[in-house]
Amino acid sequence: MAPARPDYSNEARLWEKGFVSVCGVDEAGRGPLAGPVYAAAVILPPDCDIVGLNDSKKLSERKREALFDVIREKAVAFAVASASVEEIESVNILNATFLAMNRAVAALDPAPDFVLVDGNRAPKGLTLPCETLVGGDAKSCSIAAASILAKVSRDRCIREMDALYPQYGFARHKGYGTKEHMDAIRAFGPCEIHRMSFLRKMKGE
Repeated sequence: MAPARPDYSNEARLWEKGFVSVCGVDEAGRGPLAGPVYAAAVILPPDCDIVGLNDSKKLSERKREALFDVIREKAVAFAVASASVEEIESVNILNATFLAMNRAVAALDPAPDFVLVDGNRAPKGLTLPCETLVGGDAKSCSIAAASILAKVSRDRCIREMDALYPQYGFARHKGYGTKEHMDAIRAFGPCEIHRMSFLRKMKGE
């Protein structure tokens, strides 16, 4: 039996209630030790068929890159936003993620009238009707599309950071706490895009 893929069942339930512009929201980059956290918001039309659409974590980098352009072409509206390392350090990673999500939703044109968010916590400050979906990137096409836009956008940002700080290998591990990354931090010390609160937590400080 083929593995389940995201569909429009959650969106359809909301369309039937009278909502017109349902957007999916997801983030990328909560866990890494370096770099900003990204979020994307996507409104897809009801008849939108995007071949291969799935949770970004289940797709190869090449497939995500290919779908990135298809999603942007077919979406009614899309937006990508981020929260900086400085904001992560100032308000913590959860609230910085909410900042990025709110920024992405606010940038949609046309604006949505309902928001589907991946996870179990709605972004603080969101004034629109909202519903959370645990594992939403594997259930909802709108959230899956957002997960791809967020992931590809963040990966591109981190590849740019790799050119500035080549000693850390960011292009390979995208800032996650791999052995290569940890060895580089021990050898060279942290750089400007490292999340110092994450490093302190790993050291037990």
